[in-house]
Amino acid sequence: MAAAACVPVRVCHQEIVKFDLEIKAAVQDIRDCPGPLSALAELNAAVKEKFRHLRGRIQELEQMAKEQDKESEKQALLREVENHKKQMLSNQAAWRKANLACKIAIDNSEKDQLLQGGDSLRQRKTTKESLAESASNITESLMGISRMMSQQVQQSEETVQTLANSSRTILEANEEFKSMSGTIQLGRKLITKYNRRELTDKLLIFLALALFLATVLYILKKRLFPFL
Repeated sequence: MAAAACVPVRVCHQEIVKFDLEIKAAVQDIRDCPGPLSALAELNAAVKEKFRHLRGRIQELEQMAKEQDKESEKQALLREVENHKKQMLSNQAAWRKANLACKIAIDNSEKDQLLQGGDSLRQRKTTKESLAESASNITESLMGISRMMSQQVQQSEETVQTLANSSRTILEANEEFKSMSGTIQLGRKLITKYNRRELTDKLLIFLALALFLATVLYILKKRLFPFL
């Protein structure tokens, strides 16, 4: 991967960390919110927006991971993506708990005000409406995260299937290489045997030729020099 391509990955990671910290701070603000419910609704809207940005950055980082040339870098980034998703789910759970705690505190406060002679009917109506709206917003966010996790599970299954196919291909190639190695060794033995046979044949031809020449010389000697 080119050096310039590292910049967006680093920037995306920094933004994920930034949104994660902002969400944690906002969840703490919700937990400490004294009311009214309108203020809680504003805080929840801000948290929802931060979660939207965070999901977008995580998806961008996941896409960058899939585009990596080196398998080691790809797997390292995918592990970071998984960690960020787990942290986002943890923040989501903390957000829900903070809302429940805050609403209980506000409800208790409103009950105290009711005992002190406050306008209970109007406050109760506002509380129910705000609770319903907050519950709807939280449910929508949870459904969004559930859809994203479902997509991730499907992508993980596809990745596992791809790795399994690659493993089978590597094993088949390994078997072919073993077969080729055996063939090469057999060919080497045959060539060595052929070279030995060729040397033996040359030696036999040389001996036969020497014997032939000796015979010819012997015959010539007997015919030309019978007295020797």
